[in-house]
Amino acid sequence: MSLPSWVLVALGVIGLDLLIYLQHAMFHAIPAFWRLHLVHHTDLDFDVTTGVRFHPVEILLSMLIKMAGVAALGISALAVVLFEILLNATSIFNHGNVKFPPAIDRILRLLVVTPEMHRVHHSVIIREHNSNFGFNLAWWDRLLGTYRAQPAAGHEGMVIGLGYFRDPQKLSLPRLLLLPFLYKPPHAASGMWI
Repeated sequence: MSLPSWVLVALGVIGLDLLIYLQHAMFHAIPAFWRLHLVHHTDLDFDVTTGVRFHPVEILLSMLIKMAGVAALGISALAVVLFEILLNATSIFNHGNVKFPPAIDRILRLLVVTPEMHRVHHSVIIREHNSNFGFNLAWWDRLLGTYRAQPAAGHEGMVIGLGYFRDPQKLSLPRLLLLPFLYKPPHAASGMWI
């Protein structure tokens, strides 16, 4: 029995979403990958520009991981295109400086990653920083134990960024491009404030 094509496309998009969740968690857990991914976390503000602030080598690695996943799972081209559109749109959305009323945010985050949910992931506090890895579907964080509803200090008291990169003068584009190769940061899973 074969499934309808729309079901296969939906399963492909969901499979790629799980893959990108796992990739994101891996980029926090493996020191060599963290050195690339920390560029995304150096932003001292949380806004739509954060959603496109990725090191070019991380983008390349992400493409390779997704291509391997597509080949291994036999995901259709249509599912890949739809997923990439969704991923880029939701990266802008969930990094947006948008605040929904609490009741609406609670309902939305049952299905999708909201800006307030993902904002916790950009806290300098390690236990918050290593949570809420999802980009599209909020299920993965809940199912895999990485969901954190709110930051300990509340959103108003939460500090964004990395504890060891606080000087805006040292966060220029050339420095960020060289950062993974010239600086060995504390590891993301070390329990330190980062």
